[in-house]
Amino acid sequence: MTDFAATGQLLGTVVAVQANFYRVQLDQKQGEIREMGDRDSHLPYPPLLLCTRRTRLKKIGQQVMVGDRVVVEEPDWAGGRGAIADVLPRHSELDRPAIANVNQILLVFAVADPPLEPYQLSRFLIKAESTSLDVLLCLNKSDLISEQEQQQVSDRLLAWGYEPIFISVKDGINTDQAGRYLSDKITVIAGPSGVGKSSLINTLIDSAKLRVGEVSGKLARGRHTTRHIELFELPEGGLLADTPGFNQPDIDCIPEELIYYFPEARKRLAVASCRFSDCLHRDEPECVVRGDWERYEHYLEFLDAAIAHQTQLHQQADPESSMKLKSKSKGKGQSQYEPKLESKKYRRISRKTQLQDLQELYRDEE
Repeated sequence: MTDFAATGQLLGTVVAVQANFYRVQLDQKQGEIREMGDRDSHLPYPPLLLCTRRTRLKKIGQQVMVGDRVVVEEPDWAGGRGAIADVLPRHSELDRPAIANVNQILLVFAVADPPLEPYQLSRFLIKAESTSLDVLLCLNKSDLISEQEQQQVSDRLLAWGYEPIFISVKDGINTDQAGRYLSDKITVIAGPSGVGKSSLINTLIDSAKLRVGEVSGKLARGRHTTRHIELFELPEGGLLADTPGFNQPDIDCIPEELIYYFPEARKRLAVASCRFSDCLHRDEPECVVRGDWERYEHYLEFLDAAIAHQTQLHQQADPESSMKLKSKSKGKGQSQYEPKLESKKYRRISRKTQLQDLQELYRDEE
């Protein structure tokens, strides 16, 4: 194992990316830093350095993401600066949000104000399942509904395959319980705006101080208050990533894989198999998935979206499917693709055709 301290290098985690600068939280303890000649021993533990990326990493196209484990060299303790010399291998990577080495997703929804929408929740759950990470579901504002209503929601989600944690950031209900699930892990918090994500982070981490937005009365949706991705250190260990809010995650998975993002469908497929290996579980004979489970209608809608997305990708990969090759200028050998016009929709009828139609009309009248 490389002795980074002996080589004057440090290990750390990228907790924020701003333009071409990276905030890195170092692993080393203060005692180790003093042994390396730190004259500013008053720096907080663990120290944060504002780093740049070495030119060598730029040349090889090595991207540095939030959550990356990095090697930092030539630290300037007085100026709080450093340089990222290398990026360690990632064990996981998300595209949206762009973050590395995540262990789990904390999905936060509200049971009221805004009201819980099963279709929207299902869509977020499918997107979370597609990452292959563990999914933790927290339902905020539980103080606004009765215990009986909580039980009804809990029973419904258990049938989906999820055991939710009911919390109330406002009244401090079960927030400590939710925090224990985040210890010693990198967690991404996600969910629609206005459900209390930023308020939950502010409760778990006093130093976060994120902006909190009100819920829009017209649409019963929250205003987006998060602007960029940032990792916050949890008091009991671990890092929590707040991500820019979005209302409807894209369904961009492969259609054949979509069914495996439904825990209730996975149970059926674990004990039986469909007749056809490429079954899409719509109207195929001897399908073991198609049935009366609640989210089956959600599956069919998401499947249509996944097929549409796949079709669009194929058209982009094969320009001739929706484009035609046309010579740009005669004699020069230049050509380019242009969109094909749909017949009888955008084409203007020629005068010759119009004249023929009139002649036929006169003959019919005679």
